[in-house]
Amino acid sequence: MPADKQPTRGAVSRRHLLPLYAAGFTTAFGAHAVAANLGAYSAGHGQSLLLLGVMLALYDGAEVLLKPVFGALSDRIGPRPVLLGGLVAFALFSAGFVLARDPAWLWLARLGQGAAASAFSPAASTLVSRLNPVGRQGRAFGSYGFSKSIGYTAGPLIGGTLVAAGGLGLVFILTALLALLVAVWAFLGVPVVSPLPRSRQSVADLARRLSDRAFLAPTATLAAATAALSVGVGFLPLSGAAAGLGSVATGAAVSVLALCAAVVQPLAGRASDTSASHQGRLAGLGLVLTTVGLAAAMLPGIAGLLAAAVGIGAGTGIITPVAFAALARATPPERLGQTMGAAEVGRELGDAGGPLLVGAVAATVSLTAGYGVLALLTAAVGIFTRPSRAGTGRRSQAAVETSPTRTELG
Repeated sequence: MPADKQPTRGAVSRRHLLPLYAAGFTTAFGAHAVAANLGAYSAGHGQSLLLLGVMLALYDGAEVLLKPVFGALSDRIGPRPVLLGGLVAFALFSAGFVLARDPAWLWLARLGQGAAASAFSPAASTLVSRLNPVGRQGRAFGSYGFSKSIGYTAGPLIGGTLVAAGGLGLVFILTALLALLVAVWAFLGVPVVSPLPRSRQSVADLARRLSDRAFLAPTATLAAATAALSVGVGFLPLSGAAAGLGSVATGAAVSVLALCAAVVQPLAGRASDTSASHQGRLAGLGLVLTTVGLAAAMLPGIAGLLAAAVGIGAGTGIITPVAFAALARATPPERLGQTMGAAEVGRELGDAGGPLLVGAVAATVSLTAGYGVLALLTAAVGIFTRPSRAGTGRRSQAAVETSPTRTELG
């Protein structure tokens, strides 16, 4: 949309947001559609498990390093160019692997996909916040999270079908076409959101803001939720198999987890929009449900498996939109990209750290003990992030004072 056609605050509608939700779906679908099928591809080309692990880590490693960089760039030049550039780069790196027809290019393709996602993911989060007033932040992030959950769920299913039909190249063709389609849709549908004037920020200022409780509490909550989600997806099938359950039952449990996370997010987002104090209570409820789900995973049999899937899925589904809405509420609008990029790093660290922790405990003690350790850590995060009444009031008042700037589009 041209700069002279920027919509007014009242004109911002769902059609401006749908391409952003599609971008969230793209990063989730692209990450999991490829990752879920790398094992079979690596085995077929004689690659070791170590190389497989490195290849899986390339995507997340690029995101950890580059998301803060591209988040800050979104604040400097505006989030829309970063969004479009990231989507186009994702399409190019995906297509490059197909055109090269060389397994060695898989490394570059995977690294490039991660770097591109590092650009358009925080840019999309920033736009979701900038295009919505404070009173609709939770609802918007709930819909954005729902789209990502659908991508996480559909990626392995569709990716596996394509690999069975014609190989990994078909997955990269689909991700390239998807990213290109979303880029065109975003170019036509997402309005220009100009960068806001910013005061000079020193390293000390940045450190002070990122060490403030208003940033640390939601980010720690996101990290805990993502750690539990990764552990649930990765280890619940092992628990089911150890209990003598078949692949259909364990697969259904993971599907229940993903479905709960997807369905709960829009509902939690709407509930969090009523007041800042509700955000704190909802985040606490999400952590409690996540902790209960991890504890239920320690129980044997199908009952424990399903209870774990429901608890972890519902808990993380509550936490995700609520935490992002809290970050948006507490962040100066001109620094949203930087904050979203830094918060995404917290999620990525939880995504990697949760399975590593549970796996290490399982290797030395037992998988049951691994669930227990992560449950205790999740409960500890809940205690640490519990908001004080006075702090909640100050943040709520600050949000009211800054609310007009949340939807300034030029």
